[in-house]
Amino acid sequence: MAEFAITDEAFVLDGRPVRLLSGALHYFRVPEEYWPHRLRMLRAMGLNCVETYVPWNLHEPRPGEWHDVGALGRFLDAAQAQGLLAIVRPGPYICAEWENGGLPHWLTGPLGRRVRSRDAQYLAAVDAWFDVLLPQVVERQVDRGGPVIMVQVENEYGSYGSDAVYLRHLADGLLRRGITAPLFTSDGPEDHMLTGGSVPGLLATANFGSGAREAFATLRRHQPAGPLMCMEFWCGWFSHWGDPEVVRDTQSATEALREILDCGASVNLYMAHGGTNFAGWSGANRGGPQHLGALEPDITSYDYDAPIDEFGRPTPKFWAFREVLAPYADGPLPDVPPPPPALAEEAQTVLARWAPLAEVLEVLGGEERTGGVPPTLEELDVDRGLARYSWSVPGPRQAYELRVSGLRDVALACVDGVPRATLLTEEAVIGQVEGPAEVELWVESLGRVNYGPRLGEPKGVTTGLLHERQYVHGVRARPLRLDAFDDAAAVAKLPLAAPGGEAAAGFYAGTVTVAGAGDAVLELPDGARGFVWVNGLCLGRYWSAGPQTRLYVPGPVLREGANEVWVLELSGSPAPRVRISPLP
Repeated sequence: MAEFAITDEAFVLDGRPVRLLSGALHYFRVPEEYWPHRLRMLRAMGLNCVETYVPWNLHEPRPGEWHDVGALGRFLDAAQAQGLLAIVRPGPYICAEWENGGLPHWLTGPLGRRVRSRDAQYLAAVDAWFDVLLPQVVERQVDRGGPVIMVQVENEYGSYGSDAVYLRHLADGLLRRGITAPLFTSDGPEDHMLTGGSVPGLLATANFGSGAREAFATLRRHQPAGPLMCMEFWCGWFSHWGDPEVVRDTQSATEALREILDCGASVNLYMAHGGTNFAGWSGANRGGPQHLGALEPDITSYDYDAPIDEFGRPTPKFWAFREVLAPYADGPLPDVPPPPPALAEEAQTVLARWAPLAEVLEVLGGEERTGGVPPTLEELDVDRGLARYSWSVPGPRQAYELRVSGLRDVALACVDGVPRATLLTEEAVIGQVEGPAEVELWVESLGRVNYGPRLGEPKGVTTGLLHERQYVHGVRARPLRLDAFDDAAAVAKLPLAAPGGEAAAGFYAGTVTVAGAGDAVLELPDGARGFVWVNGLCLGRYWSAGPQTRLYVPGPVLREGANEVWVLELSGSPAPRVRISPLP
């Protein structure tokens, strides 16, 4: 058993002041087989603590349907086995460039802007979730022999709202459920954010990427006493599809880290190791200074330009940080562990079986809904995946502009069975269309907004289809959830055949033979946009828009010999070739 406390001057562990040198590592972005290795990498960099979020929507994909909540406990046990303390940030909102900021789609769909507030229906769902989750944390607190030293209340709430009643409900709920570790909040170092996000009596921390002295001066105006901590030191950043890859210079990041430590503060590197947004869990942002602009979906990789790269290898930033952190360690730093085995030789294949999207929807899709106006993806119970919307434009009528209003994602538009356009804007024009005509939109969710005032907005077609100025009423909509492909027996029922000349959008399957299995990357030279699986694991989204061109294939997924590969191509381009290569 140990004792951890917060005084006016310091963090105190068993009566001794301690500086927390922490690193963010999300258990849900790293294969469980690799948790020990990644945690050893944190130790070797000079860290004494690990921090993780908890994504509610991953663990409760449908109301009352719990999925592997024990993963958090196993991760905390793994951290303790490597000699690390732990900070847990259970949300319920986490941001994290994660789908919907961690909030379940089945909750934000009906509640909208009522989430992250004192709304009774929202709080009832949060309370039910915490009843299930928090025992994983309670039994692993330091005063019970575990590694957990602190627990966060909400997350950067001051960037979103100012409902003090809501924050107090969360804090009291954590205490009532047995959290004895100190509670804290974290917000940007701005007056309105600290005012909106702080809770009286709890430690406030700041999140920033540079300017530590100015940030801590602002924090001190709100919290005159207590240890200083940068809870998110942004030593890298994330990237969006269609934009250049974002990187942060090693020298500037190292100087910013040194400034934090020179202030006598503790720090949490965000991210120490980013990992991967497997299975389409990437979130999205809105552009513009107030985050109200165009949708900006996050790429599959969450490498984050972190000191430990997506594949678990040390980068130049790792070695620079290790040099800065080493003087603060109790003794010599551990050796850097060797990387896991990596693929030795490149392997290629052509996926020889194919089924069109309509057949995939017929076998794996959910129940079709009909109505006057299109249902949202939330109403279709789609968290990750797509939906087909179908309209009949009446006629005869002359050619008018056909457009989609309120499109929150990307769509392949077909008229009379012929692909006409890929739509990417909220007010999107298909083209000039005569009536009668049959119109289909295959709408793929690009990830729900994870930050800002448009959090919780509905997805899919949120307004309707217009011919000239007239709404086209009467729509059929059918969902295809991404997790439908988790059912291998159902996938086996797809009517696969050899791809013909018409093969384009649809499901491709085949095998690739690997020698010397280990960590690898996968490329689709012909693929335009979709998802790919290897031996049942969804590696995530690929998109020719870039900047990401390769998907990470963890070594534990690959098998020596034949490996099953599935591709769901959604753009209308053929995607039969697959290349699995050694790490770059």
